[in-house]
Order: sequence, then C-alpha cells, then structure tokens
Amino acid sequence: MSHTGEIHWQRERRSPVQMHIRLAVPRDCKKLSRLREALWPESSASEHERELGRILKGKSPGTLPLVAFVAESPDGALLGFVEIGLRSHADGCDPRKLVGFVEGWFVVERERRKKVGKQLMEAAEEWARGQGCAEMASDTWIDNEVSQRAHEALKFEVVDRCVHYRKAL
Repeated sequence: MSHTGEIHWQRERRSPVQMHIRLAVPRDCKKLSRLREALWPESSASEHERELGRILKGKSPGTLPLVAFVAESPDGALLGFVEIGLRSHADGCDPRKLVGFVEGWFVVERERRKKVGKQLMEAAEEWARGQGCAEMASDTWIDNEVSQRAHEALKFEVVDRCVHYRKAL
C-alpha cells in the first residue's frame, strides 16, 4: 500500500502445491482471525477479527501502512498468512530508511515445509520493495526454534538476541 492508501501489489502467484498467494481482503476476516489466534493465542479470534476489520479495509492501526497476504487453496481454505508493515527503524537495519517488517507469519502445521511460508514471504518482500524498502526485518521468541529455522532458511540474519525485563512500581 502506498502512503496514499493505494494498493500496488496485485499479481497472483501460483504454486505447484495448489494454492495462490494474494492480498487479503475484508471477506477473509473471519478465516484469517482464526489463523491469527493460532499464532497469537493471547487474543481470541473475535478480538483478532475486530482488529483485522480495520486493517483489511486499509486502515492501519498506526501511521505507516500494514497489509496481509494469504495463501489460499482452490477450495477457499486459508493455508497461512503474513502481515507486513513499514517501520521507521528496526534493529540491524539502516536507520535512514523505512524498513519492511514482518508483524506476523503463520502457516497451518499440515502445510509447513511445502514452500507456503516462502511464497508468502516473497509476496511480503515484493510489497516492501514497492514501498521503497531495501531491507526486511522480523523477530521471533528466543525459544521458537521452528520460526528461527524458517527465517534463516529464507536468508534472514540474526542481528541481536535480547532478554527484556519489566518491574512494576
């Protein structure tokens, strides 16, 4: 999505695994909210659905664009998604330029290791390049080894490991 809200990424991608990758649209809200709940179970599908309603209508929760791509099977099932946004900075990236940031990336377990995640990431990268980005960033939990391996398989480099603390006062 450009800063004017116009979507520039329109091309469908075909895969030998009988799916296509496309920009998510409002009719995907209910199905996509269930996938988001699988990735982020601390919120319910209905909470995700409320948040997605705005995102899928092009109303990012922040000042920078945020979009989602879905992998869809011929029967209309969603096999996975990637949410990609722009950030003003990200660890390890050039602080003088906007960076594409993977806000969420999920593939249903039975479809993993079939290049679904790779094709979703390729769509996200193409979108970010269209926004003028030269770098892509992401993060995952330190104990999520599956996600770390998936990122590294797609040539993401580890730039930092960090333990965050908080203390109530």
